[in-house]
Amino acid sequence: MKPTTDNNLPMADLLARATRVLAQLEAWLPPAPPPINWEAHAFRWRKRGSSHGWLDAIANVSLINPEDLQHIERQKDIIDRNTRHFVEGKPANNVLMTGARGTGKSSLVKAMLASYGDRGLRLIEVDKADLGDLADIVDLVAARPEKFVVFCDDLSFEEGESGYKALKSVLDGSAASSGNNVLIYATSNRRHLMPEYMSENLAARHQADGEVHPGETVEEKISLSERFGLWLSFYPFKQDDYLDIVAHWLETLGCSKQSIAEARTEALQWALERGSRSGRVAWHFARDWAARHA
Repeated sequence: MKPTTDNNLPMADLLARATRVLAQLEAWLPPAPPPINWEAHAFRWRKRGSSHGWLDAIANVSLINPEDLQHIERQKDIIDRNTRHFVEGKPANNVLMTGARGTGKSSLVKAMLASYGDRGLRLIEVDKADLGDLADIVDLVAARPEKFVVFCDDLSFEEGESGYKALKSVLDGSAASSGNNVLIYATSNRRHLMPEYMSENLAARHQADGEVHPGETVEEKISLSERFGLWLSFYPFKQDDYLDIVAHWLETLGCSKQSIAEARTEALQWALERGSRSGRVAWHFARDWAARHA
């Protein structure tokens, strides 16, 4: 005779019903994060909805040789020195790189990974929308022997975004230390990372919104960028510098000296059409020219 419950349902039926309920509940739970491949040199912080994030190893890392970055020698020397100190276990600073687009800010970070990846440097790309998870990332890698650069590209904030305070806390000010194996390298087209308005300069005048000390609002906005130990500024290239970069990439892509000389006029037209003489524009032109003439 089958055992029954108080409501006379067979135990087997109750167990089957409970199994179905548990299966439905499990479908709503976030999936368990995959195991981390600590052998990788670069990672991307991934999230699905509101679930906990995980470090996703990047299979094909986009690296660049430091020698390929032309006419930013001062910036390259400073970030190389800072990164070398970091890898060697010496004191090092978080870095904020700001300035003209396409001048090598993001490429410098990739160049550091190319230079120091074999010495234990690792890169973690974090999207601006996920900056609220910075504390979790720091905790995740705290016990690892490698040195991790958390890379935030094209960083800027609008009013009220939560990632602003999370980044500010991790940089300097939280009771929890970011440890000795984590630095933050960020790039931005805004030096102060947040929009600023002319009305904010009227600090001595009471505003219609009731702000008693509007000058303190400005101080709050610029305080984030000041928490980066190093500021590196990047500027648009002069015409001759731009042409040098074009020539370097054309030579790298196998073009002859004669072909490089013939490319000069078209390279200038290419830059004029795009409204920028930058390293990125030079690279795009070189790829197009080499495909047609190399």
